[in-house]
Amino acid sequence: MKLWGGRFETGPSAVFEEFSGSLHFDRKLVKADIEGSQAFARALERGGILSSEEATQLVQAFAEISSESEDPAAFDGAGDEDIHTFVIRRLKAKVGALADKIHTGRSRNEQVSLDIRLWLRASSTALLHSTADLLAELLTLARKYPDAIIPGYTHLRRAQAVLWPHYLLAYFEMFSRDFERLEQARRRVNVLPLGSGALAGSGFPFDRPAIAQDLRFDAISRNSMDVSADRDFALDFLYACSTVMLHLSRLAEDWILYSSEEFGWIALGDGVTSGSSLMPQKKNPDSLELIRGKSGRVIGDLTSLFITMKGLPMTYNRDMQEDKEPIFDAFHQTSGSLRMAKVVAESIVLDPAKPAAAADESWVVATDLAEELARRGVPFHKAHQLVGKLVLESVKAGRRPASWTPDQLAAFAPEFTLDMAKLFQPAEGMKTRTVPGGTAPSAVAAALQEAEERLAGMKERLADL
Repeated sequence: MKLWGGRFETGPSAVFEEFSGSLHFDRKLVKADIEGSQAFARALERGGILSSEEATQLVQAFAEISSESEDPAAFDGAGDEDIHTFVIRRLKAKVGALADKIHTGRSRNEQVSLDIRLWLRASSTALLHSTADLLAELLTLARKYPDAIIPGYTHLRRAQAVLWPHYLLAYFEMFSRDFERLEQARRRVNVLPLGSGALAGSGFPFDRPAIAQDLRFDAISRNSMDVSADRDFALDFLYACSTVMLHLSRLAEDWILYSSEEFGWIALGDGVTSGSSLMPQKKNPDSLELIRGKSGRVIGDLTSLFITMKGLPMTYNRDMQEDKEPIFDAFHQTSGSLRMAKVVAESIVLDPAKPAAAADESWVVATDLAEELARRGVPFHKAHQLVGKLVLESVKAGRRPASWTPDQLAAFAPEFTLDMAKLFQPAEGMKTRTVPGGTAPSAVAAALQEAEERLAGMKERLADL
């Protein structure tokens, strides 16, 4: 069945039929297509095009098709061009000629935009829930080890000591911004395109705000040509997914390293690891490696649609059919990765002694010493030089910070005093970093509390969607 054809003397070739068909992937839109068509039937009734009985009959028939589509065999043998023609064919089998009225004043261009927006709205909501779940698990993991000290890194070299919760709160901030980006993407998605026609607006006086209210859209689109040409909202969704995956990939990389024998800080549960077919001793972080790998795939989905859209003239072009597979794939991979990351976080057991020992044996305290000198009136550049020389002599002699006694430190340079030796303990220097956002225990405790409150606010917003 075609939604067009009067202008053609012959039908499309078999090759073109196979090449252009999209039912094998846009069948995912079946629920959205039906929901939108039911709302449009009610709009046609309000516009006097359908009687109350006809609208009721159509809405009921669509509901039956929706229920039937849940059977995996529903699409077996279907040779329809796309999901729209599939639904209309099924509708015509149920209501006969009445089905021909459902496209009165409606273009497939605006219909596909509506379907994608409905699907993306639900998908964005699902990702918001999964992101909130991961955020909650990060806070739980932080509170399990409130006093654990780990080295923080720059250039993958030990830099300064931080609290374990401070480290996890860094990822909490990243995923909080991802939550905001998904909210923003959802708002841009939640705009009604119906009433725009193919590109010039409908010739029928539909009550567009009423349709928007029926379908729970926040607003109506402002320009009919924009509706036909626009896939910015899909790019926003793909960008949000890509950034989620970027952050998940970085988290995965950290935990792959920290669970390795070389670090040994954390242990991953058996449920998120796998073994080797040859080496009996192996316990591989496959779950995290898959997250890291899938990030490239989702970023590729964003790039794919970006390139597809970059050179298209106004308004609709068939190239835009290629918008669906990237968004379907990005949602699937991002959703699965978020759920996986949460399960991994649930399984993690930290061995606080290991990272504490890494901090103790390294010179993560060097900045603490230099800043203490600066607080006592030594110009910071000179303080930096003095501590650098102390580190150099220690490295040459194979000495750890804690091996210096107060007397030895004071003898090294007159600027050092006996009481500064306490700063060789990483926990001491951390106490000075009380600024908001710092790693002092008091600052971290306040940040954890504030993070809990923000997460509660996110969950309240989710409840209103």
